[in-house]
Amino acid sequence: MTALTKLFTPFGIGAMKLKNRIVMSPMHTDFAEADGSVSETLHNYLIARAKGGAGLITTEICTIDGLSPYMPCTVGIWDDKFIPIFRKLTDEAHSYGAKIIPQISHPGPESLAPFFNGNQPVGPSPQLAETTKQMCRELTREEIQKLVVQYGEAASRAREAGFDGMELHGAHAYMLIGSFLSALRNRRTDEYGGSIEGRLKFALEVIGSIRAHAGNDFPLIMRISGDELAPGGRTIRETQYIAPILVEAGVDAFHCSAGSMPQTSWRIMPPTGTPLGINVPLATALKKVVDVPVMAVGRINDPRFAENILQRNEADLVVMGRALIADPDLPNKAAEGRFEDIAPCIACGLGCSGRKFGTALTCVVNPTVGKEKEMAIVPSPQSKKVMVIGAGPAGLEAGRVAALRGHQVVIYEKESRVGGQFHLAAVPPMKQELVKVPRYLATQVEKAGGKLKLNTEVTPELIADFRPDVAIVATGAEPLVPNIPGIDGKKVVTAHKVLAGEAVIPKGNVLVIGGGMVGCEVAEFLATPGDNPIVGRTAVTIVEMLDDIGLDMVPEVRVLTMQKLREDGVVIHTSTKVKEFLEDGAIVIKGD
Repeated sequence: MTALTKLFTPFGIGAMKLKNRIVMSPMHTDFAEADGSVSETLHNYLIARAKGGAGLITTEICTIDGLSPYMPCTVGIWDDKFIPIFRKLTDEAHSYGAKIIPQISHPGPESLAPFFNGNQPVGPSPQLAETTKQMCRELTREEIQKLVVQYGEAASRAREAGFDGMELHGAHAYMLIGSFLSALRNRRTDEYGGSIEGRLKFALEVIGSIRAHAGNDFPLIMRISGDELAPGGRTIRETQYIAPILVEAGVDAFHCSAGSMPQTSWRIMPPTGTPLGINVPLATALKKVVDVPVMAVGRINDPRFAENILQRNEADLVVMGRALIADPDLPNKAAEGRFEDIAPCIACGLGCSGRKFGTALTCVVNPTVGKEKEMAIVPSPQSKKVMVIGAGPAGLEAGRVAALRGHQVVIYEKESRVGGQFHLAAVPPMKQELVKVPRYLATQVEKAGGKLKLNTEVTPELIADFRPDVAIVATGAEPLVPNIPGIDGKKVVTAHKVLAGEAVIPKGNVLVIGGGMVGCEVAEFLATPGDNPIVGRTAVTIVEMLDDIGLDMVPEVRVLTMQKLREDGVVIHTSTKVKEFLEDGAIVIKGD
């Protein structure tokens, strides 16, 4: 067992004392009620993470102005009516020993008001907000002063509601404070712009208002980009300059992220395959210039890795977001040394950061997200014989839950290993960590009392011999093969066979039909050798019927994949159909 001595050492942020150094990141869920109230679903979701052992829970953004919603289901803190509902949340979180704070913000240019009430988004300067494609109106000095007061009043409500402090969103050249702080958004020529000191003025006034309304002993954390990582954006050196000024104004700790929206959104929500602890060096640089705690965030999904960051004094606390979506009990399991029982976050983004607009938070690894009470595992009143056919992720999860409920579970798999098509998904570059999921699930099935039978194909005779009360078919999907003339040619193979190593692709020209996620990842896989002197040059071309490629990919993954395809010289033809496969090529049609 690895001793996590620093991770589970109590720590203080101002007047707030934490039982450990694990902080849950603020993440929008779309669980709130339409009027801005914390719903029962959101309440249960947050409490599950408090019960799971996190030292500090940060709620998703709570907006200060009801006329400027951030998302379809935005949590509000603009009115006293929210205080009793928040109080119920904070009281229960405290009963589990967790501290809890709201992230307070105004969406500014990111406001979705035009879609709800016709109000135009506001910001430091008039411009098109790249995230919403809405024109932003420049705030007047009088409007700025009104907003400064609104921030302070929101902080006062947070204190009255029993929160232990608050987080102020000032990162990613995003939302109101972040856009004022960044030259990427702030092009004002008055005292609120024109220089780094001018861009800092609004944030300093907001901090002053928070202190005036909520008191100097109400802990204030500020989320900030250590480096905006975009041409013209703030660098780490400039952040080191403004951080001590922010501390002097009243900031008690920094939550150090990186990047800007949408230019480098993949650094804000780093996807599968990006370095662990990707923003830690920026947090370390920030620690050198301030005497308040600094939190590091970004792909910190393993408690042993988190301990390493703390032991090396690279940060004072670690912020986990998606890791606590995947497993709310991660802190408790880590404290007990039960590392193999922690459901792994694979940073896929499919149910969280990359979900469709307006849909509620989900998780590929944890189906109970947003259904913490409804899907609680309870013993079954009657034990049954359960046969599961297929040991991919779906079959393993079904077997795990059934076994935990007390059923007699046997999972049959015709291959020699569990995991199904997850093994194929893990072959393209940067995707190897996907195999963590079937490994975790197989371990949990056996711990729950289920049995795994590999190299066993299910036949009618086997079913008759086993005599199950319930049979669950989880055999996975088959690849779709289009009906194109020549599709049966010797040189035409499916992506599945390429990734499984069943088809040898020689050097030369390769045509990939279909530019969705699978096609893009196969193209990247085949193009990666490039000019390898042993393999030889592989020239890859993608043909896609639609007018763009990678449209089914999580945005942050797509950005990195497109960058890699360009670097590898992959040729892309969109709005193009394959008419026929030939022995030495294919006939394609451009356009309709």
